[in-house]
Amino acid sequence: MFIVLNLPNLLLSQQIADTTYNPTIPNPEYKIAEGPIVYIDEGHFNFHTKNETYQAFTQLLERDGYNVQSYNGRFEIQKLQNSKILVIANALNKKNKNPESWSLPIPSAFTDREIDILENWVKDGGSLFLIADHMPWPGASETLANKFGFKFYNGFNISVASPAYFQRVTKTLLDNPITNGRNENEKVKKIPVSEGQAFKIPDDATPILVFDRRSLILMCETAWQFNSDTKIINIEGWSQGAYKKHGKGRIVVFGEASLFSAQLQGPEKRKMGMNREDAKDNHKLLLNIIHWLDGKYE
Repeated sequence: MFIVLNLPNLLLSQQIADTTYNPTIPNPEYKIAEGPIVYIDEGHFNFHTKNETYQAFTQLLERDGYNVQSYNGRFEIQKLQNSKILVIANALNKKNKNPESWSLPIPSAFTDREIDILENWVKDGGSLFLIADHMPWPGASETLANKFGFKFYNGFNISVASPAYFQRVTKTLLDNPITNGRNENEKVKKIPVSEGQAFKIPDDATPILVFDRRSLILMCETAWQFNSDTKIINIEGWSQGAYKKHGKGRIVVFGEASLFSAQLQGPEKRKMGMNREDAKDNHKLLLNIIHWLDGKYE
């Protein structure tokens, strides 16, 4: 188990956008560029950004009619009010911006003032899509997540099953408006399990993806470094995706970022994310999340 997960940090620099990925959208929500603004945060040393590893994310939303823009700098209420949806993917504090510094402690990526601004913005009707992958990203976003009642765990999840999937048949992919979409063509049936984190959800949240009894989280002190002292927790029933309403607004939380990307990894250009052959439903899940955050269904 430790040999498989102890990957070199160099892999991060070998992840590039798959520019050939272009799934069909049978019924776009809006005409091109006529939808609301979706901000993708780039002001907090984010690993995933609009024109790089989240290029496929961006293009998918744009072909669905959304106006996707980068958000730079700290969060300010005046600027947030220009948008309908804010996406935060793998934010970090400046202290941990380089992989060589991915060791405990992991301070928050956001100031207390920013967290209060975001919570009030959502409460007043904004929609937040918060994504924090494996360690160190959960540590950098846990204070923000806690503001909405989610408990992040700053580790690496693994499954002893290979390959592993969230599926309806095993009740690890749950039936709800986000997994069902607006019609049968948008129904999500299977999502590959990828490396990320697991988290606990508040009572007023609805799970989307949940782990089974074969799933564990490894709580390391430094990313990708595991030994006999590494704490291992069984995460059966914990979530990797969930959603809830908060005041007048909405929030979706995910503990895995690559499943919404389309990347090529390493010299062999291994497909990673929505472009995987066994990930045909990933882009449906992404669009369903955005539509729910946009208030298109309850």
